[in-house]
Amino acid sequence: MPSTEPSSPEPSSPEPSPEPSTDGLLHHRVDGPDDAPVLFLGPSLGTSLAVWEPQLPDLARGHRTVRWDLPGHGGSPASLLAPDATVADLARLVLDLADALGAGRFAHAGISLGGAVGAHLAAHHPERVASLALVCSSARFGTPRIWHERRDRAREEGLGALAASAPARWFTPAFRQTPAARALVADHRSVDPAGYAACCHALAAFDLRTGLSRIAAPTLVVAGRDDRATPPADARELADGIPHATLVELPHAAHLAGVEQPRPVLAALLRHLAGAPAPTSAAAGTAVRREVLGTGHVERAAAGTTPFTAPFQDFVTRCAWGEIWTRPGLDRRTRSCVTLTALVAGGHRDELALHVRAALRNGLTPAEIAEVLLQTAVYCGVPAANAAFAVAQRVIDGRPGAG
Repeated sequence: MPSTEPSSPEPSSPEPSPEPSTDGLLHHRVDGPDDAPVLFLGPSLGTSLAVWEPQLPDLARGHRTVRWDLPGHGGSPASLLAPDATVADLARLVLDLADALGAGRFAHAGISLGGAVGAHLAAHHPERVASLALVCSSARFGTPRIWHERRDRAREEGLGALAASAPARWFTPAFRQTPAARALVADHRSVDPAGYAACCHALAAFDLRTGLSRIAAPTLVVAGRDDRATPPADARELADGIPHATLVELPHAAHLAGVEQPRPVLAALLRHLAGAPAPTSAAAGTAVRREVLGTGHVERAAAGTTPFTAPFQDFVTRCAWGEIWTRPGLDRRTRSCVTLTALVAGGHRDELALHVRAALRNGLTPAEIAEVLLQTAVYCGVPAANAAFAVAQRVIDGRPGAG
């Protein structure tokens, strides 16, 4: 098994156009040791097996990786899929490939539509799927109308306009003009419109929401926080519906998170495949929340959580503590200064008392806290600062009722 500390993969240009498969199987490439556990890697709509290049070297060290192309994509002929196909038909093609390669049981990781294929396999053929990873995927991809419109557009106009709009669907604005992004868009333009349209038809009919509980394989769900195609809410639905699934949400990543943030995706996959729990924003958030606010406060908050407040507590732990307070851009002292200022401006005195304690725990001195509050008098108003000084003084003095 490879180390869970990945190397530093850099996205590269897609591989040269392959020769189309003529054996009735999905076009594929096999890498890694022949006697290693088998790992199938499924691509997203509009991409080829090249989309997995950033993770391939590390994954192939400890796995016999099988990257496959969707019909009409890469080297897979569009004729493998009927115009009225379903995700079940795509899953059947993957099973046919696995049978041809002698892979009775395998792990499957898939991006978007590739993830949907893996989820279908895990739900309907559990004896074949040893573990599952769903990267920027969903149990239901929007409404059927969206996919019928895209299907018809591909058939009537080809892939030019759809490829041109792909960067906005796939990447954050900062990544759209990179060589890796441009190479994948070029890959998109080469897709056979008939194969693309058939895949759109399959996506329109896909809905596994009521079948998620049937998935027994250990499952990793990866979401890009900036993904508009399959937003984080879709990932949470997967993680909530699949028993014992692990959810990892990545900042600064859109739909092709593995290309835009290759190292975090690789690290999550390696830990998952090794059987180790992947760190989640909730787990990281709980740890930081304890360090900043104190174990006692966090335990009291947990003890007071009700079914009504549980979603809010989960949101605060994941987003505020797991995504913001864990960022490296500011140290905790600075974040405490910013937080105190915002709470003074908002008049949130109970929260202010809590975060004066947190500021002391983060290393600010009473004199530094006083400087922050004095600054707020200029920009938030003297009455707000006056009330804040009173709250802070009670906390610093250790008086009862300080919040």
